[in-house]
Amino acid sequence: MKKVLALAIVLAAWMTSGAQQYRMEFRLEGLTDSVLYIARHYRDQLLPVDTARVGKDGSVVFKGKRAWKRNVYALVHQDGEKSIGDFVVDDSRQFTITADAKLTPESVKVKGSEANRRMFSYMARWSEAKKQRAELEKRKKDAATREQAEKEEQALMDEMDAYDKEMRHPKKAQLFFDLVNFFDDTDVPEEVEDKPYYFRTHYWDRLFGAKQLPLPLEELRYTPNLYNKLNYFFFGQMYHADKDTIVKEIDRLAARIGDDTAMLRYVFDHIEPRYFRSTRNIGWDAVWCHLMSNYYLKGRCPWVREGTLYTMRLNYNRIRQSLIGAHGQELWMADTNQSTNADDWISSHRFPTKYVILWFWDPDCHHCQEQSAELKVLYDSLLTAPYRPFEVYAVGYESDVEKWKKYVREHDFRWVNVGGPNVNIDYQEAYNVHGAPTMIILNERRDIIMNKVIPIKSLLRFLEEYEKKVKGER
Repeated sequence: MKKVLALAIVLAAWMTSGAQQYRMEFRLEGLTDSVLYIARHYRDQLLPVDTARVGKDGSVVFKGKRAWKRNVYALVHQDGEKSIGDFVVDDSRQFTITADAKLTPESVKVKGSEANRRMFSYMARWSEAKKQRAELEKRKKDAATREQAEKEEQALMDEMDAYDKEMRHPKKAQLFFDLVNFFDDTDVPEEVEDKPYYFRTHYWDRLFGAKQLPLPLEELRYTPNLYNKLNYFFFGQMYHADKDTIVKEIDRLAARIGDDTAMLRYVFDHIEPRYFRSTRNIGWDAVWCHLMSNYYLKGRCPWVREGTLYTMRLNYNRIRQSLIGAHGQELWMADTNQSTNADDWISSHRFPTKYVILWFWDPDCHHCQEQSAELKVLYDSLLTAPYRPFEVYAVGYESDVEKWKKYVREHDFRWVNVGGPNVNIDYQEAYNVHGAPTMIILNERRDIIMNKVIPIKSLLRFLEEYEKKVKGER
């Protein structure tokens, strides 16, 4: 079970002095599993806390003596990979839930737990309202029924709004509804001009600024809500944000977390791999380097082992050399003549053009072939133009020199073609080239202004936008 930690370890942590008798029975129709788990949520993982065998009648009973924490739990299939559905442990430790095999809210009947009864009833009511609204949307497309459908839709929305307020009322609410309120969307005042900025800067107010939390801060880490909130913020709301904005919000959140190492780990263990592994998002490598230089390599992440930190440091030293804004290291390489005399080698920096495109490609790579063909069309179209803003310094990323030379000759690449073993430095390390194609664009100072492969059709527009930006900064 990939997403399940060792059961014995988790169970041991839960056997505390506050243990009490519990009996949680699930009667699920059409269930095919022979064993089920109860698991806690931890980010996108499921951590098992109890297990029981399924009876012949499809019922499964979890019972014993344990101090259950108030929280949202998952009923999990026997492979430990997939949740059947969630339930709450709140007002009772002695209850029975009857439902279909998917724990569909509309099918659920609860005995012995008002908290679960209200939660599933609420979910079923909203599920039905969603279906009703979908039908009304269809009727609104017909001119003959549009007006009536709009009235019915407004009535439905008013009804559900009143129902929602009633169920969430502080005097009636239980854990599930407290969490719904707590993790609700950030309210942005109508009078605020910069709404995205307000949303970002107040997004975490309820978690790190609330006077009263629905659960202890430690327990909030074991709700699915916190993971969803974290994931939406960085990889939904902030997905297209620039590097500086992302870095600012990471630092802001880390400052709010403060000395809570467990919470910092909760956040960083999720976002760090995503920023490191991204090959498409511009600036995400710089975000990862910021995490390294300001947190991991400064000893602020004590949970990381020395061996892992050593690897992170090596990657950091390699990646930071090719970040946007860094000065591109000058390459000297042999062209297709493959001269061993360094005086014959060609520099990547000494061209009269304002920009240089370092194009690392492999003739055996299908994507490289397609992209190189598009680049050739653009390059050749500018050969007779009065002004060509860039030169292409194409590095054959291929150990078979004869194969590379043959491909260049057959496809009539007229740009600067270099390759082979004759080179002044390790360009793979210098420009973080660990796959093909890789594109690096250098400006007139030969600083890196782009380190991702952008569509060839967007190349000239990118250079134009870059020049506008530079002029605006002067």
